[in-house]
Amino acid sequence: MAIEDALAAAESEGLDLVEVAPSARPPVVRIMDYGKFKYEEARKARAARKKQHQILIKEVKFRPGIEPHDFEFKIRHARRFLEEGNKVKVTMMFRGRQMAHPEQGREVLERVSKELDDVGKVESLPSMEGRLMVMVVAPKKTG
Repeated sequence: MAIEDALAAAESEGLDLVEVAPSARPPVVRIMDYGKFKYEEARKARAARKKQHQILIKEVKFRPGIEPHDFEFKIRHARRFLEEGNKVKVTMMFRGRQMAHPEQGREVLERVSKELDDVGKVESLPSMEGRLMVMVVAPKKTG
């Protein structure tokens, strides 16, 4: 169809003539309401953004001499975070003389990784950062 005829047809219907595939020979055009089309595209993009899950890094802090009940309590939180699909940053905080025995903190972090073995995998091994020992646990891929 000639361009003039297509423009006249679109004009008579009160719609726009939109080029769909400009690189094709001959170019492909469509008669449509362009404003409505753009609005629908924006709505689809908004809906897609709403559905996607953003991975957050949640932090759980431990101390070297943590009591068994406190340990279990914090492990439950870390487990819930991993099940929700978030990463968990496990932080071991040292104070004063505790800095002389970082192996105690490393033992607690190893216990944490064993407890969370079924729902997560260690992404970065424990490393010292000043007075903190940090380890990151990522959720295991299910599917």
